[in-house]
Amino acid sequence: MGGSLRVAVLGAPGVGKTAIIRQFLFGDYPERHQPTDGPRLYRPAVLLDGAVYDLSIRDGDVADPGLSPGASHPQERPDPKDWSLQDTDAFVLVYDICSPDSFDYVKALRQRIAETRPAGAPEAPILVVGNKRDRQRLRFGPRRALATLVRRGWRCGYLECSAKYNWHVLRLFRELLRCALVRARPAHPALRLQGALHPARCSLM
Repeated sequence: MGGSLRVAVLGAPGVGKTAIIRQFLFGDYPERHQPTDGPRLYRPAVLLDGAVYDLSIRDGDVADPGLSPGASHPQERPDPKDWSLQDTDAFVLVYDICSPDSFDYVKALRQRIAETRPAGAPEAPILVVGNKRDRQRLRFGPRRALATLVRRGWRCGYLECSAKYNWHVLRLFRELLRCALVRARPAHPALRLQGALHPARCSLM
């Protein structure tokens, strides 16, 4: 017995949203960047301590009215009528640690999420992720200061990763899903998530 969760991976163009998702699901990394052609939807199933959870992972920003559904599995174009910020269970907001503009973009996204959440709706966990840690020497600001701002000022989770070298990619999804499941089902016995997202246990439906 499990359930389903909707996760949105959002951020400015070129920060590595698709690369993070593909590392998590397929363990690969595209050496040449190709802009994502509109939002995409991935539907993996994840085994969490004996329970299977169906995830819907949205790659790309909020719905474009010009999009239509109907792409092939495992990637689909999400129907804007069926997916919005209001009914997303958890958010990954990605920025490039070498780009202050991409961090400002994430700041604006977080504000928009807060403003569009319906009154009385459960709070959706937000994890701010600084990607491209492999380019540490080119970062625009110290990690500790950014982490403190996000955790204390924004009241969001914070983590850095490298999609290129698959560093902390698994960890970010583990932490995000831990928060989402704890808030959704605080008494569920399948919340013992240590090691639950081992790559061998993550499969696409």
